[in-house]
Amino acid sequence: MTGAEHTAPHRFPVTVEVRGVTEPAQFSKLSDALTALLGSLRALPLDADQWKYFDDLFGPPAVPSIEHRLATYGQVQALAFVGITSYVIKLYPADPGVCP
Repeated sequence: MTGAEHTAPHRFPVTVEVRGVTEPAQFSKLSDALTALLGSLRALPLDADQWKYFDDLFGPPAVPSIEHRLATYGQVQALAFVGITSYVIKLYPADPGVCP
């Protein structure tokens, strides 16, 4: 493998959902999906530590890391907790024929 293969972006449409908060939504750009995801998480009364975690995990600087994980593992999942209730956050490649 050359260095270029490690740094090449893995660009593809993505589906994002926060189970119990949003329906799955498809985006042609990962950066748009992450912006919408953070917006959806704002509907939850998360504590400051969770906000920091999600801002670090899904903020704009995380796009290359998330792209790599999607290409390598096929999905990215996280959990948000409000009290004892958990919300599953999922990102996974979308059907390219369905994205706007």
